[in-house]
Amino acid sequence: MGSVNRVLSQTSNQRGLLQAARDVLAIEIEGLSALDQRLSTPQAAAAFERATALILACKGRVVVSGIGKSGHIGRKIASTLASTGTPAFFVHPAEALHGDLGMVTAHDVFIALSNSGEAQELLAIVPILKRQGAALIAMTGNDDSRLAEHADVHLNAGVAREACPLNLAPTASTTAQLALGDALAVALLEARGFGREDFARSHPGGSLGRRLLTHVRDVMRTGDAIPRVTQDATLPQAILEISQKRMGMTAVLANDGAIAGIFTDGDLRRLLERTLDLSNITLGDVITRTPLSIGSDALAAEAADLLDRHRRNQLLVVDDGQLVGALHVHDLMAAKVI
Repeated sequence: MGSVNRVLSQTSNQRGLLQAARDVLAIEIEGLSALDQRLSTPQAAAAFERATALILACKGRVVVSGIGKSGHIGRKIASTLASTGTPAFFVHPAEALHGDLGMVTAHDVFIALSNSGEAQELLAIVPILKRQGAALIAMTGNDDSRLAEHADVHLNAGVAREACPLNLAPTASTTAQLALGDALAVALLEARGFGREDFARSHPGGSLGRRLLTHVRDVMRTGDAIPRVTQDATLPQAILEISQKRMGMTAVLANDGAIAGIFTDGDLRRLLERTLDLSNITLGDVITRTPLSIGSDALAAEAADLLDRHRRNQLLVVDDGQLVGALHVHDLMAAKVI
């Protein structure tokens, strides 16, 4: 800790660390503000609309490429496009020059990122793209660059200065590229009418995907795991079923298999508050005859909402009047629906 404190002391004497951080943010905000203002000009607005039109009309995929820090940003842009309804992938320009360019077809749109617009690896790809007929969108910081000149559409992501005090390390420029890529992806999302369920389908492992794609039938308990007794069962038999199946309740069925009611550990506690003599108590006297239930085709998120609204921990799953499953709040938690 002593060495850390010495470094902090020396640095604070030269220039405050916090101020340095705030200067970086101010410069990057300045770059984004300039980008926003540029998009309000007729020329830049027309270029952005042309880029979205090219991608919307694309019969293949969007291929994103860039080298160095622009390559890292390109990977993120490709990932964002793919997850928001625009099929896309990233190709490293150096690998493209050694065979991976075979991934690109005449039906694709190629987005090339380079702040200078003069990255040799990308410029070497341009003639091949032109020959095979793929559309080229360039995202650079230089309208007069060769990449901008040869592109079908040029998106200017230029910034006045980098946040690096040497004005060398890509910082503000990569932030602008990232923001412009996000703007492009979201504009395409809205144009396609891409909604929450579409997003869930491309994010099945995420919390939204689980909430929108998981059904009650996927998480409910079935078969012998369902606690159930017939309505002529004794109270001790019902208590034993609750204990063995560990759901805090048992379904109570009529002779024809229809739902007669439910008996929960809460019902048992309330009964014991009234009397400790259970010898003359029949199950029919204590069951809840209108149990909370849901269909197996319902979303698990709907079951979670139902339990929450009624302040319950379990419910029956009923299809066409027949018991097909049982669901506990712990089952929803285990499936990460809640």
